[in-house]
Amino acid sequence: MKRIFLASLMTLLAHPALAAPLCDDLGFAGLLASCNRGEPIELTLASGQPLSKEGAYTLQSGAYYKIFITADGSAELAVSGPDFFRAIWMNEIVINQIEVRPMAIDSLEFDAAGTAELSFVAIKPGSHTLRIPGSTGGSQKVTFNIQ
Repeated sequence: MKRIFLASLMTLLAHPALAAPLCDDLGFAGLLASCNRGEPIELTLASGQPLSKEGAYTLQSGAYYKIFITADGSAELAVSGPDFFRAIWMNEIVINQIEVRPMAIDSLEFDAAGTAELSFVAIKPGSHTLRIPGSTGGSQKVTFNIQ
């Protein structure tokens, strides 16, 4: 039993983890370093329009991302995704130059036109969804696959 444990431990130590930051030298900024940032993600809340041009996004666990959610004001709409929000570490939400550093959120609702900027570090691997509550269409949701 002890040999099996040691062999398993040696195998784990010999292979690097798949989920790692995007750069080797994070420096003083740590995970928020500019070299550790993924491409920005843009979502649009508009009546009768798809939430995203992409059906799904692949995110790297340990990497820093920004999502820009823009509502056009055509309807009072929200985006909800408790499973997604529990799979990330939220750095901040910026709305009208006001920075909010929440412990947890389930959804954001837009009563008028505007943009919310969410910055976060992807953490928990798996498939997580943001959707417009009450909608059933495939274009009214976006999936984030964290690896």
